[in-house]
Amino acid sequence: MNADLMSIAGVGIAAFLALLPIVNPIGAMASFAGLTSQLDAKYVRRQAFKTALNVFIILASFTILGSIILEVFGISLPSIQIAGGFVVAHSAMGMLNPKEQLTGPEKEHALTKPDISFTPMALPLIAGPGAIGEVIALAARYPDILDRTAVLLATVAIAAMIFVLLRWGTPVIDKLGPTGIGALTRVMGFIILCIGVGLMIHGIQTLNLFRK
Repeated sequence: MNADLMSIAGVGIAAFLALLPIVNPIGAMASFAGLTSQLDAKYVRRQAFKTALNVFIILASFTILGSIILEVFGISLPSIQIAGGFVVAHSAMGMLNPKEQLTGPEKEHALTKPDISFTPMALPLIAGPGAIGEVIALAARYPDILDRTAVLLATVAIAAMIFVLLRWGTPVIDKLGPTGIGALTRVMGFIILCIGVGLMIHGIQTLNLFRK
């Protein structure tokens, strides 16, 4: 029993660590601070909670439905790993060479929206294609019901962390300033690039195993 619990805990921790850099909490905090700077504090708190809830719903949905999606579209695990690696690596390159995450019209629209919790915050800024691809790959890699539950708990932990950071992390962003945020973003970008390359390598290795 203890061995099973340790195995489940290991899967949950691995899933959390795999998702952590991809959801890019530093970038999320910076975007949230910019989009809510003119809003009432009570409304900002509500938006932080709703954003975290939407992140959980998106990631949990693809965790549960990931295997079904692969079967319906006839996508193999190596394919999703390699494609997900490309998406993650592409996102990382954007962080290493910083640019606006939202286009001018998108940002202008976001600033006038009464609710930014689903778009653009949860999707695509936090639970974007890279994170979705990762949870689908995790779901395919861990088909056992207990392991899948561990992945779901990891998405709960990610959502809780996002809420805490958005709720109380804005002053930190203000202190870091553009230079500090840029430096942290580049560090995160390099880590995420390594993860993306690792996903592609793992996908190629899995593909070779399937062929044998």
